[in-house]
Amino acid sequence: MSNNHLSKDKQIAVTAALAEGNSIRSIERMTGIHRDTIMRLGISVGQGCAQLLDQKMRNLDCNRIELDEIWGFIGKKVRHLREDDDPTFGDVWTYCAIDAETKLVPSYKVASKRNMPNTIEFIADLKSRMNNRIQISSDAMLSYAEAIEFVYGQDVDYAQIVKTYGTDESKYSTPERKYSPSRITASDKIWIQGQPEVKYVRLATSKG
Repeated sequence: MSNNHLSKDKQIAVTAALAEGNSIRSIERMTGIHRDTIMRLGISVGQGCAQLLDQKMRNLDCNRIELDEIWGFIGKKVRHLREDDDPTFGDVWTYCAIDAETKLVPSYKVASKRNMPNTIEFIADLKSRMNNRIQISSDAMLSYAEAIEFVYGQDVDYAQIVKTYGTDESKYSTPERKYSPSRITASDKIWIQGQPEVKYVRLATSKG
Protein backbone atom coordinates (compact mmCIF):
# COMPACT_ATOMS: atom_id res chain seq x y z
CA MET A 1 0.00 0.00 0.00
CA SER A 2 1.40 3.41 -0.91
CA ASN A 3 1.28 6.43 1.40
CA ASN A 4 -1.32 8.02 -0.88
CA HIS A 5 -3.80 5.29 -0.01
CA LEU A 6 -3.58 5.96 3.73
CA SER A 7 -6.13 8.30 5.25
CA LYS A 8 -4.83 11.45 6.89
CA ASP A 9 -5.78 10.04 10.31
CA LYS A 10 -3.73 6.89 9.61
CA GLN A 11 -0.74 8.93 8.46
CA ILE A 12 -0.94 11.08 11.59
CA ALA A 13 -1.19 8.00 13.82
CA VAL A 14 1.84 6.37 12.20
CA THR A 15 3.91 9.56 12.28
CA ALA A 16 3.04 10.18 15.94
CA ALA A 17 4.02 6.61 16.84
CA LEU A 18 7.34 6.97 15.01
CA ALA A 19 8.00 10.27 16.79
CA GLU A 20 7.33 8.57 20.14
CA GLY A 21 10.03 6.00 19.36
CA ASN A 22 7.84 2.99 18.64
CA SER A 23 9.40 0.31 16.47
CA ILE A 24 8.12 -0.23 12.95
CA ARG A 25 6.92 -3.75 13.77
CA SER A 26 5.04 -2.54 16.86
CA ILE A 27 3.33 0.17 14.77
CA GLU A 28 2.42 -2.52 12.23
CA ARG A 29 0.76 -4.53 14.99
CA MET A 30 -1.03 -1.49 16.43
CA THR A 31 -2.34 -0.09 13.15
CA GLY A 32 -2.53 -3.06 10.81
CA ILE A 33 -0.48 -1.09 8.24
CA HIS A 34 2.29 -3.04 6.52
CA ARG A 35 5.81 -2.23 7.70
CA ASP A 36 6.96 -1.33 4.17
CA THR A 37 4.26 1.35 4.01
CA ILE A 38 5.27 2.61 7.45
CA MET A 39 8.90 2.90 6.34
CA ARG A 40 7.96 4.73 3.14
CA LEU A 41 5.81 7.16 5.11
CA GLY A 42 8.63 7.72 7.60
CA ILE A 43 11.07 8.53 4.80
CA SER A 44 8.56 10.83 3.10
CA VAL A 45 7.82 12.73 6.32
CA GLY A 46 11.53 12.98 7.14
CA GLN A 47 12.38 14.39 3.73
CA GLY A 48 9.54 16.89 4.00
CA CYS A 49 10.72 18.01 7.44
CA ALA A 50 14.29 18.41 6.17
CA GLN A 51 13.12 20.59 3.27
CA LEU A 52 10.94 22.70 5.55
CA LEU A 53 13.73 23.25 8.06
CA ASP A 54 16.19 24.11 5.29
CA GLN A 55 13.80 26.75 3.95
CA LYS A 56 12.73 28.26 7.27
CA MET A 57 15.98 28.23 9.25
CA ARG A 58 17.46 31.27 7.53
CA ASN A 59 18.54 34.76 8.66
CA LEU A 60 18.27 33.81 12.33
CA ASP A 61 19.12 36.13 15.22
CA CYS A 62 20.35 33.51 17.67
CA ASN A 63 22.72 34.53 20.47
CA ARG A 64 24.00 31.34 22.09
CA ILE A 65 24.37 28.03 20.28
CA GLU A 66 25.17 24.72 21.96
CA LEU A 67 26.67 21.90 19.90
CA ASP A 68 26.30 18.21 20.59
CA GLU A 69 26.30 14.84 18.84
CA ILE A 70 23.92 11.89 19.07
CA TRP A 71 25.22 8.39 18.34
CA GLY A 72 23.22 5.56 16.80
CA PHE A 73 23.64 2.77 14.28
CA ILE A 74 21.94 1.22 11.26
CA GLY A 75 21.70 -2.56 11.17
CA LYS A 76 24.66 -3.14 13.48
CA LYS A 77 27.46 -1.27 15.19
CA VAL A 78 30.56 -0.62 13.11
CA ARG A 79 32.73 -2.93 15.22
CA HIS A 80 30.43 -5.84 14.35
CA LEU A 81 30.45 -5.28 10.59
CA ARG A 82 31.63 -7.99 8.20
CA GLU A 83 32.87 -7.59 4.65
CA ASP A 84 29.65 -8.95 3.14
CA ASP A 85 27.33 -6.69 5.19
CA ASP A 86 25.08 -4.06 3.64
CA PRO A 87 27.30 -0.99 2.99
CA THR A 88 24.67 1.24 4.61
CA PHE A 89 25.10 -0.55 7.96
CA GLY A 90 27.21 0.91 10.73
CA ASP A 91 27.47 3.84 13.13
CA VAL A 92 25.55 7.06 12.59
CA TRP A 93 26.34 10.42 14.20
CA THR A 94 23.88 13.31 14.24
CA TYR A 95 25.49 16.69 14.83
CA CYS A 96 23.02 19.11 16.44
CA ALA A 97 23.15 22.88 16.94
CA ILE A 98 20.63 24.06 19.55
CA ASP A 99 19.66 27.62 20.42
CA ALA A 100 20.08 27.84 24.20
CA GLU A 101 17.25 30.35 24.62
CA THR A 102 14.53 28.99 22.33
CA LYS A 103 15.62 25.32 21.93
CA LEU A 104 15.40 25.86 18.18
CA VAL A 105 17.55 23.52 16.06
CA PRO A 106 18.85 25.76 13.26
CA SER A 107 21.27 23.18 11.85
CA TYR A 108 22.04 19.48 11.99
CA LYS A 109 24.03 16.93 10.03
CA VAL A 110 23.82 13.15 9.85
CA ALA A 111 27.12 11.40 9.11
CA SER A 112 28.78 8.02 9.50
CA LYS A 113 31.87 9.55 11.14
CA ARG A 114 32.76 12.44 13.43
CA ASN A 115 35.67 13.68 11.34
CA MET A 116 37.01 17.03 10.16
CA PRO A 117 35.24 17.23 6.75
CA ASN A 118 31.83 16.45 8.31
CA THR A 119 32.42 18.85 11.21
CA ILE A 120 33.42 21.67 8.85
CA GLU A 121 30.33 21.07 6.72
CA PHE A 122 28.14 21.16 9.83
CA ILE A 123 29.69 24.39 11.16
CA ALA A 124 29.56 26.05 7.72
CA ASP A 125 25.86 25.25 7.44
CA LEU A 126 25.26 26.70 10.91
CA LYS A 127 27.09 29.92 10.03
CA SER A 128 25.12 30.32 6.79
CA ARG A 129 21.88 30.50 8.79
CA MET A 130 22.92 33.19 11.28
CA ASN A 131 22.50 36.96 10.98
CA ASN A 132 24.85 37.95 13.76
CA ARG A 133 27.89 37.06 15.85
CA ILE A 134 27.10 34.18 18.18
CA GLN A 135 28.54 32.43 21.20
CA ILE A 136 29.18 28.70 20.72
CA SER A 137 29.60 26.04 23.40
CA SER A 138 30.68 22.50 22.59
CA ASP A 139 32.26 19.42 24.09
CA ALA A 140 35.96 18.81 23.66
CA MET A 141 35.80 16.92 20.37
CA LEU A 142 39.07 17.87 18.64
CA SER A 143 37.58 18.69 15.24
CA TYR A 144 35.25 21.38 16.66
CA ALA A 145 37.98 23.90 17.48
CA GLU A 146 39.67 23.59 14.08
CA ALA A 147 36.38 23.59 12.15
CA ILE A 148 35.04 26.66 13.97
CA GLU A 149 38.27 28.58 13.42
CA PHE A 150 38.31 27.54 9.75
CA VAL A 151 34.69 28.61 9.15
CA TYR A 152 34.38 31.66 11.42
CA GLY A 153 37.92 32.95 11.71
CA GLN A 154 37.77 35.30 14.71
CA ASP A 155 34.12 36.25 14.17
CA VAL A 156 32.77 34.07 17.00
CA ASP A 157 32.87 33.67 20.78
CA TYR A 158 33.68 30.06 21.58
CA ALA A 159 34.36 27.90 24.63
CA GLN A 160 34.40 24.19 25.37
CA ILE A 161 33.25 22.07 28.26
CA VAL A 162 35.85 19.41 29.02
CA LYS A 163 34.51 16.53 31.10
CA THR A 164 36.63 14.02 32.99
CA TYR A 165 35.13 10.59 33.46
CA GLY A 166 35.98 8.21 36.27
CA THR A 167 36.24 4.44 35.98
CA ASP A 168 33.62 2.38 37.75
CA GLU A 169 34.49 -1.30 37.74
CA SER A 170 31.25 -2.15 39.53
CA LYS A 171 29.17 -1.20 36.49
CA TYR A 172 30.39 -4.34 34.73
CA SER A 173 29.16 -6.58 37.54
CA THR A 174 25.62 -6.80 36.18
CA PRO A 175 24.25 -6.85 32.60
CA GLU A 176 21.97 -3.91 33.45
CA ARG A 177 24.95 -1.63 34.21
CA LYS A 178 27.30 -2.85 31.48
CA TYR A 179 26.35 -0.07 29.04
CA SER A 180 25.66 2.71 31.53
CA PRO A 181 27.82 5.85 31.11
CA SER A 182 30.84 6.43 33.32
CA ARG A 183 30.53 8.90 36.18
CA ILE A 184 31.68 12.48 35.49
CA THR A 185 34.34 13.42 38.04
CA ALA A 186 35.14 16.93 36.79
CA SER A 187 33.86 19.49 34.27
CA ASP A 188 35.95 22.47 33.16
CA LYS A 189 35.04 25.41 30.92
CA ILE A 190 37.88 26.20 28.51
CA TRP A 191 38.19 29.46 26.55
CA ILE A 192 38.97 28.91 22.87
CA GLN A 193 38.46 32.25 21.11
CA GLY A 194 36.60 35.55 21.24
CA GLN A 195 34.94 36.66 24.48
CA PRO A 196 32.46 33.97 25.53
CA GLU A 197 30.43 34.67 28.67
CA VAL A 198 31.39 31.93 31.11
CA LYS A 199 27.93 31.63 32.69
CA TYR A 200 26.47 30.70 29.30
CA VAL A 201 29.05 28.03 28.45
CA ARG A 202 27.01 24.83 28.61
CA LEU A 203 25.88 21.89 26.53
CA ALA A 204 22.39 21.01 25.40
CA THR A 205 22.52 17.74 27.36
CA SER A 206 24.01 19.34 30.46
CA LYS A 207 22.38 21.22 33.33
CA GLY A 208 25.53 23.11 34.28
